[in-house]
Amino acid sequence: PAAIRRLTEVQDGEDFAKLVEQIARNRASFTPPLGADAVWRLFGLPPRADADYPVTVAFAGGEDLLFEAVIPIFRSATKTMVDLGNILAGIDPQAPTPEHIEQLFKELLYQKEGKALPSAKLASVPTKNARKSMGDLTEEFDAFMLRVAEAREAQLALASAEKTLALHQFAAVFLPEYEARKAARGLLDFDDLITRARALLTDRGLAAWVLFRLDGGIDHILVDEAQDTSPDQWELIENLAAELTSGQGASNRERTLFVVGDKKQSIYSFQGADVVAFDRKRDLFQERLAGGEALRLRSLTHSFRSSPAILSVVDRTFDGPEIEAIGGDSRHIAFNEGLPGRVDVWPVVETAEKLEQGPWDDPLDQPHPEDAEVVLARDIAARIKALVTGGEQIPQVPRNGGPSVRAVHYGDFLILVQRRSPLFHEIIRACKALDLPIAGADRLNLGGEMAVKDLTALLAFLDTPEDDLSLAAVLRSPLCGWSERDLYQLAQPRKGYLWEALRDHPGHADTRAFLNDMRGQADFLRPYDLIERVLHRHSGRRKLLARLGPEAEDGIDELLSQALAYEASDVPSLTGFLVWMGTDEVEVKRQLDAEGSRIRVMTVHGAKGLEAEIVILPDTGDRKPNDKDELYRLPGGEAVWKVRKDESPALITAEREARQAREAAERLRLLYVAMTRARCWLITVAKGEVKQPDCWYNLIRAGVEKAIALNLEGGVLRHGFGDWPLPVTAVQQSAQKVTMPDWATRPAPDVPRAAKVLSPSDLGGAK
Repeated sequence: PAAIRRLTEVQDGEDFAKLVEQIARNRASFTPPLGADAVWRLFGLPPRADADYPVTVAFAGGEDLLFEAVIPIFRSATKTMVDLGNILAGIDPQAPTPEHIEQLFKELLYQKEGKALPSAKLASVPTKNARKSMGDLTEEFDAFMLRVAEAREAQLALASAEKTLALHQFAAVFLPEYEARKAARGLLDFDDLITRARALLTDRGLAAWVLFRLDGGIDHILVDEAQDTSPDQWELIENLAAELTSGQGASNRERTLFVVGDKKQSIYSFQGADVVAFDRKRDLFQERLAGGEALRLRSLTHSFRSSPAILSVVDRTFDGPEIEAIGGDSRHIAFNEGLPGRVDVWPVVETAEKLEQGPWDDPLDQPHPEDAEVVLARDIAARIKALVTGGEQIPQVPRNGGPSVRAVHYGDFLILVQRRSPLFHEIIRACKALDLPIAGADRLNLGGEMAVKDLTALLAFLDTPEDDLSLAAVLRSPLCGWSERDLYQLAQPRKGYLWEALRDHPGHADTRAFLNDMRGQADFLRPYDLIERVLHRHSGRRKLLARLGPEAEDGIDELLSQALAYEASDVPSLTGFLVWMGTDEVEVKRQLDAEGSRIRVMTVHGAKGLEAEIVILPDTGDRKPNDKDELYRLPGGEAVWKVRKDESPALITAEREARQAREAAERLRLLYVAMTRARCWLITVAKGEVKQPDCWYNLIRAGVEKAIALNLEGGVLRHGFGDWPLPVTAVQQSAQKVTMPDWATRPAPDVPRAAKVLSPSDLGGAK
């Protein structure tokens, strides 16, 4: 209780479950938990430092003589200096208090948002005229001001240390309890598997025997996706390969270690991936193998997916400082060198300055029809439909000496976003509004879907008829269609349960018949069959889609899939299924890599390893990173409490800046992954503002402009904003003619924002 009470005193009210999840994920940083002395030492504080410690930092001795000398000078200067002199006169240098230090912070240190920074105002305090009168005292007073700044730094470090200590004290009681609960249930998480496997190979009592047995059975070790391997996983690999790299082992067979990785595609730091470890481990194995079979490094610069046009834009996008973020040289060689390509940069959809307020009874979370997300989503859906219905042609890999083309279909489109923001859901909604075939979201928070909530409420009522809240939700849902007034009139005068009141009510015969039928089957049908019954026999699917829109179908279908999955793994019962589904955190990951002729919308992380003929990047505008973590892991592995930016001591500030640099580099690698998913057509668009130089929209646009300029200098137009950049000779050899889509040159009635397109003749006279 004491540990929890102390934690609640320092936590700022964020989600407690998220905090304990971070502690569990970083359990190695709390093994063992740090005590007070270790935490104080980590923050550069002496043992047993308390609230009076900043006072001792600022007042090192001799301040009484200094104050006595400078106070008359300050009182004869400007009003600001007079106020400072009066403050100094009120401080007894022989017995200063924390309140006196706070006064000095306000007068001698820079401020930001009402908080003192650990930086002295040497440029303005004392004033120039006062400094002239101070003479030799100036240097001594400046030294005092610097000590006051150090005192503020000590104060910040002390506050952070106290919060970090509370974090470790809580972890000291939480983690053992967490492990005991898992052990009682026979459960292991992914980190447990790595930790226990590593323990087998490092424990002195077991490691020698285990490695000896493994050495006789391992011929080859293959490490795939090595750029996304965590340090703990690398340690496991090192131990497995110890005998392999030591020379003579239990077997005389030829043995190999094969590591495959691409630093440019390291985008999973939130899962522990460390791109820096990639080079470090390469050097380690190169050193270990130096005495025998040397490590052979191979580099593959060919791309077997994208066209030369797209790859050249990728190269130009990452040819400045950005190249360091993706691990060095990014030059590519297109395997399909004759495949035409195209990169479009559509105009930015700007945010409306003032939106007209809708009807007063509209839901508060319903987006305005003119919101930038809604407009952009409608625009993308309309353009996709125009391309497909208009018979737009896209080129294919050249065969038999000449390029070939075919008509675009909906399965050619892959729409990638950085995160599942409102834009993500608006794009799915806009595509379904136009009846376009779409695969839906790649991840569903099943408990958060409105249709799933309505169906789950029905199942909860069938399981427990006394559950008034669930029955009320069913009555107000599209399944029954009651109004708020109907429910109020039924609920208010009743004396017993809501179901009893409905059963005795003279009206609503249809509702009673529906619920009686479902109650009569609840003890006999499996959960899947019950859901199917309400969806089909009682037209539940039609009613839900009519009220919630076609996007609700994804949640309904996934609920049915979850019911089947539950019945395959457990004895099917309604109560068991509700317990199994009884959390809003049930997230379903859907495989969208083989969706046929349907549009795919997903995050870039989810698209790793996938490809498409046409890739649209709509989420490329300015972005403010949101650091929601409540703890930081320092380079030494120690976990510390993440305090606010304006309250951070030097230790936290340095880690925050390093973290921001790492995240910025990873966002660039994420952009690289997004761009290289496209085979022959890459489309970029943004909403809102694009003022940040490193936002994706500006980077891609600059890459396109550089690529066009370089190609014009060479006399060959390979890509632009218009026609497919087929070389003249290839066009003459091809029996098919690739034409510019109509929407690209003149806006269709249902496409209010058409891209500005430049034809080859605009760019250099090529035909």
